[in-house]
Amino acid sequence: MRTLHVDCKISAYCTINASEDVNKIRTAVSNILTDMDEKITGDSLVANSNNYESLTKIYETMRSRKTKSAYRKHLMRNMTEDSTWFSLNKQAAFVNVPVLCDEA
Repeated sequence: MRTLHVDCKISAYCTINASEDVNKIRTAVSNILTDMDEKITGDSLVANSNNYESLTKIYETMRSRKTKSAYRKHLMRNMTEDSTWFSLNKQAAFVNVPVLCDEA
């Protein structure tokens, strides 16, 4: 990933279902998003960062698997003003693989 000086905010929200282990959810999020400040609030995990390099794992996977167009489609479809979002699969993230989902 090239070094840019970008002012950004990255937030990750992950619902923790009653049948899920909180530590496994933490692992899944930290496998995909690096250098994030995370906090458990109620039945969800919230992670935040102001460093775009937190997305390095997603970027590298997107480039190596040639899935750039799929990510671009999701980002463009969900764009509002200067913000966008996409959903990732928790089970895949737990085994260190970012996989896009159509629904949360």
